[in-house]
Amino acid sequence: MFTGLIREIGTVARVERSNGVVRLTVAAPKTVSLIQPLDSVSVNGVCLSVVQARAGAMTFEMIPETQRATALGAVRSGSRVNLEPSLLLCDRLGGHLVFGHVDGVGTIAKRQQRAGELVLTIRIPRGLRRFLVPKGPVTVDGVSLTVGQRLTASSFTIHLIPETLRQTTLASRMVGERVNIELDYFAKLLWQFHRVA
Repeated sequence: MFTGLIREIGTVARVERSNGVVRLTVAAPKTVSLIQPLDSVSVNGVCLSVVQARAGAMTFEMIPETQRATALGAVRSGSRVNLEPSLLLCDRLGGHLVFGHVDGVGTIAKRQQRAGELVLTIRIPRGLRRFLVPKGPVTVDGVSLTVGQRLTASSFTIHLIPETLRQTTLASRMVGERVNIELDYFAKLLWQFHRVA
């Protein structure tokens, strides 16, 4: 489990493909000092298990389903990724509950630089829209954010403050790029309860 508060921006050092599995090695000295093999780390919002950690870098394995269901299949050597090690029971919950289970992939449809903020409009699969409400939580590439007021049947906006732009990779996301979306867990529970009841 995670909070959506990014602890480090890592750099992809190596991407190796073999028999459908992608081995992803990420240079991230701060995060590596906190984890051990088999620990979970959120990589751009995707919960991955560490298979190797040494010399300031950690390696993950991505099966075909992870590559298909997330935007991580597009990362290359040199790509920057948002990282968050999993929560400890004694940690503060500074963001919102995030599981690292991507619900869908969105596409950056619009960038608007305004005084003091960057506004991104993200196009999403229509099935995800029902779980989004203005001022509600959403996770984009692992970052805990608040949904803006402008919602359509197939898109939503997020407003990024300067500190979020400094601490995450979202400042570099351009129109047409794909991002991982995780919806609010409680909204999904309520929807499921309503359908069953």
